[in-house]
Amino acid sequence: MQLEGIDWAIIIATFAVTLTIGLYSARRAGSGTTEFFLSGRNMPWWLLGISMVATTFSSDTPNLVTDIVRKNGVAGNWVWWAFLLTGMLTVFVYARLWRRSGALTDIEFYELRYSGKSAAFLRGFRAIYLGFFFNVIIMAAVSLAAIKIGGIMLGLSPLDSLLWASFITVTVAALGGLRAVLHSDLFLFTLAMVGAIAAAVFALRAPEVGGLGALIAAPVLQDSLSFFPQLERGADGSYTTASIDLFVSVLVIPIAVQWW
Repeated sequence: MQLEGIDWAIIIATFAVTLTIGLYSARRAGSGTTEFFLSGRNMPWWLLGISMVATTFSSDTPNLVTDIVRKNGVAGNWVWWAFLLTGMLTVFVYARLWRRSGALTDIEFYELRYSGKSAAFLRGFRAIYLGFFFNVIIMAAVSLAAIKIGGIMLGLSPLDSLLWASFITVTVAALGGLRAVLHSDLFLFTLAMVGAIAAAVFALRAPEVGGLGALIAAPVLQDSLSFFPQLERGADGSYTTASIDLFVSVLVIPIAVQWW
């Protein structure tokens, strides 16, 4: 892919602003453990919320959601919409209780909530499950996306893409702690949303699409626009196995299995 001067300017400016945020936050982050890990417990709620959303918006997110909608329609998004339930509980119920406990990490919270051998097992299991297996899978997925994007757009090798992305991320987090992460998340999420919306508008205006109205009116897409998965009946009047499988996997399981 051939990049113009303006493209390189945007890329360099993005890295420069992110590093500047880390450097600017370094002094306050180094004043204590609470400041480094919790940004002094005094950040505004909206910034914390944007950071939580930005955490789920990685380099692979647009492609992931596009693939979900392409395969299962709009209703396929329930595989992640389902987390709205526990997300709202966290915001309006658990966050206040967590703040009252004074816990620094979730492991510390478990120490306050549980005791004995079962608590020790829970802490160890969660540390291994989330800290190793879960995080490794997530980091592998987003790193693979970064490698592909870096290779196509910048002509970088897989190792170079991984090293540059890791260097910027680790440097900002190590220098500025949570405060730097929150502010860099705000900057990068805003940039990502502007780019995603601009790409969507550009695609809708393409002659092959003909605008949003023409896209929604296309007969081939009518079955993909439902908000909830649809149960379809076969010739004998019973629900088809394929529609039941889709309904259960896309809606029932994500809502029933809440873990966040």
